[in-house]
Amino acid sequence: MSTTKRITATAVAAALGITTLAACGGESEQPKGKGSGSKTVTLVSHDSFNYTPAVLKEFTRQTGYTVKVLKSGDAVEALNKEILTKGSPQGDVFFGVDNTTLSRALDNDLFTPYEAKGLDRVPAAVQLDKDKHRVTPIDTGDICVNYDKKYFADKKLAPPQTLDDLAKPAYKDLLVVENAERSSPGLGFLLGTAAAYGDTGWQDYWKKLKANGVKVVDSWELAYNQEFSGSAGGKEAKGDRPLVVSYASSPPVEVLYAKPQPKEAPTGVSTGTCFRQTEAAGLLKGAKNEAGGKALLDFLISKKFQEDMPLNMFVNPVANDAALPPLFTQHGVVIAKPQTMAPEKIAANRDQWIQSWSSLVLK
Repeated sequence: MSTTKRITATAVAAALGITTLAACGGESEQPKGKGSGSKTVTLVSHDSFNYTPAVLKEFTRQTGYTVKVLKSGDAVEALNKEILTKGSPQGDVFFGVDNTTLSRALDNDLFTPYEAKGLDRVPAAVQLDKDKHRVTPIDTGDICVNYDKKYFADKKLAPPQTLDDLAKPAYKDLLVVENAERSSPGLGFLLGTAAAYGDTGWQDYWKKLKANGVKVVDSWELAYNQEFSGSAGGKEAKGDRPLVVSYASSPPVEVLYAKPQPKEAPTGVSTGTCFRQTEAAGLLKGAKNEAGGKALLDFLISKKFQEDMPLNMFVNPVANDAALPPLFTQHGVVIAKPQTMAPEKIAANRDQWIQSWSSLVLK
């Protein structure tokens, strides 16, 4: 889903910064050409985009197009770059806009409408622009507070399960969150509190969190890998906060990349703190390879690609025929009733809420 929001090989890949990758072969081996005759299609995304190389090779086998992936920072940074270059985009398809930032992309007229083939396999509830098809839904994820199981077991303290719990004295100085101005999960968590407590009540809630010692850092990497006591990165950095805003799919990552793999994830999810995020892709206006871009959008919601995402990007597929891998289902958490908010309401309030949040929490 967006950003630096997911743990990819314990964030080692994300630490590499902006990179350009080719799905098949080196760049010098790619077919040359521009416009509709080009056999290379460029996907612009955030640093957390990841895949099994054989899967995109299958796309090349099916279509003749080779995919070049251009990673452009976290989700907000990548979107900002496309807004700055609109009309003359860096690539053909942009992946990484979500329900928290969709209005910015649409207001800036970034995308050419296209109804992807196979969209009938995607529930209408996650089709963010179902009337005009300027974006195609690709995945969903739940932004949730994660907790360090060992910390709470050692303290003989029950981990918090709801937003209300986080403001209780028992959890004072235990929570670290991301800056809502700079971070996708930070913004998602803010929106979750606005959905839970109402347009004005969320401010009183954040006053309680601030009084209870909430710590704010700029990015997910800092929060999860350096401040959180329950992650691999947290252990190395001697993080001392056992509560962090991350994702419901974070526990499977801790299992997947541990050596040896534990039978149980070392982290848990506070299921009553979650906000549902839906991530999408769109055909960029001014794309040099529009035909290739359309073919790639079709492929991104194909069963092949959808089933590849859970253990590469740690998100849930949107296609209803995509199966989840056992490790993902065994150690992940299904959030039955996440907080949600209509994209239109997010668009109407996001900037004002961020400004109010900054004045309230950061000063």
